[in-house]
Amino acid sequence: MSYAIIYSSRTGNTAMLAEAIREALPCEECVYFGEPDEKALTVKTVYVGFWTDKGTCDEKTAQFLKSLTNQQVFLFGTAGFGGSSAYFEQILSRVKENLSGDVKVIGTYMCQGKMPQAIRTRYEAMPESPRRTAMLENFDSALSHPNQEDLQLIKAAVAK
Repeated sequence: MSYAIIYSSRTGNTAMLAEAIREALPCEECVYFGEPDEKALTVKTVYVGFWTDKGTCDEKTAQFLKSLTNQQVFLFGTAGFGGSSAYFEQILSRVKENLSGDVKVIGTYMCQGKMPQAIRTRYEAMPESPRRTAMLENFDSALSHPNQEDLQLIKAAVAK
């Protein structure tokens, strides 16, 4: 079974997940590994990774997903805010809206990912409030993600 791994990674988080998938699958069957490219459209199974932008996938990934026809897709991504599977499901639901009805989703995985320091600086500039405190705490907890547990979980998810 040949496959391709496509990913868009602004901060390196999603790239880490893509590498973990590549480690979990037979390397000789990988036709393409990298940023969205039409070379990946030649295979039946595509692993598509994204970073979360305004509650959905980034634009580059959205355009790639819209170009898929009749493939099997495993969606994976990272989001700066985490800790809630319900939040991740909302994101994945919006990402799936980019797929045609002929594309079959064979699995999904999402985890929290670290954010750039500029985000923390922006949070620090906000007026003191419970929301500001929660955002700073989330930023700090995201610094360690994706971690080894996240990488093991995505490997297990693609092995199913």
